[in-house]
Amino acid sequence: MPATPPQPRRTVVIILLDRIVAIAAAVRRVLTGRGDVSRATWVAVIAALGVLIATAVSVIGVLRTPEGLAPVALDPPPSADQVGTPPTDTPRAGQAKPAATSPTRPATPQATATSPTPTPVPSTTPTPTPATAPPTPAALRADFAIAENSLLSYGAAVTISNPGQVPVAQWKLAVTLPRESLRVSSVEGAQASQDGAVWTFVPDGSTGQVPDSTSVRVTFRVDGSSIGSAPTACTIDGVACTGLPD
Repeated sequence: MPATPPQPRRTVVIILLDRIVAIAAAVRRVLTGRGDVSRATWVAVIAALGVLIATAVSVIGVLRTPEGLAPVALDPPPSADQVGTPPTDTPRAGQAKPAATSPTRPATPQATATSPTPTPVPSTTPTPTPATAPPTPAALRADFAIAENSLLSYGAAVTISNPGQVPVAQWKLAVTLPRESLRVSSVEGAQASQDGAVWTFVPDGSTGQVPDSTSVRVTFRVDGSSIGSAPTACTIDGVACTGLPD
């Protein structure tokens, strides 16, 4: 038995037109069967048909797009081959999508702030130096010499020198003669005084100070021959003089 050909699908517009034609045919049969139809009835029927036609035109205007004129039909369900297993990583409808998490970065260790060790500042306060004692003057030296010799007297010269670095302000020269009767005269560079046979000489105004590394000179004259009247002793501040005759 041959298969029955499928009936064409009816659109909404065709359905409305069929209803309008059916209603118009039914009204016509009713009105044709009755002979006493009044004019008012015909007007009412025509008005109803006009309303139907206007409704059909409005529907056609709304549905005149290609999609609206397409036949009303449901799409066939998909086959089992077309239905595949959804990917595991695709979220289903209504299922919340997991929030994307960024990889956790390791915390960067912060450098520990260390304060620099302060450098000790040397003290600018001057260290007091201990008081030093003034340098001690060096011992003076004396050199005796006979300068002029005559029959009845002789001249003597004593050179007093300072070998140190500090001036010497005072000194005392002592000359011992062989006899107390011997006299000293013509003294220069000192002041002379007698105590028995010892004659003491001290500085005067010109030789009051012996500078460092310098010498002063004292001269005098002894009444008597140098052979029997030469000094037996000579000292400068207690230190023996040099140059005495033997």
